[in-house]
Amino acid sequence: NLSLSGFAACAVAGLWNCVTIDPLNIAAGVWMVLNAFVLFLCEAPFCCQFIEFANAVSARADKLRYWQKAIFYCGMAIFPIFLRFSITTLFGNAIAFASGVLYGLASLGKKGDAVSYARLQDRRAADEEKQSGMLHGETAEQ
Repeated sequence: NLSLSGFAACAVAGLWNCVTIDPLNIAAGVWMVLNAFVLFLCEAPFCCQFIEFANAVSARADKLRYWQKAIFYCGMAIFPIFLRFSITTLFGNAIAFASGVLYGLASLGKKGDAVSYARLQDRRAADEEKQSGMLHGETAEQ
């Protein structure tokens, strides 16, 4: 699952960011570790079943629509990059951001089939012919 690999990337990059004396790097690293924990709670609640609030967080995350998850995941992934732009924050949050993008694409729905697309094209062509016929008929009468 892409979200679980996003968890691992966020956690490792966040820990690596914390190994410094720059306070913004440390803040970005702590945020990334927090992101990793939240991703893990939302996507793999069975691994956290002995944590009291894990089931409540998981149940709430399951109730979210795909577009809400997309905004949530992308927002969580962008914040550390704005806090401290570096290669570590960029690559550490890229997979979590990609997971949010995939949720956003899933919210758009299933692609239509070719038959319904062909019917739509035929209907549009018929409507255009009616409109052009009406315009030509109006100009002929005048």
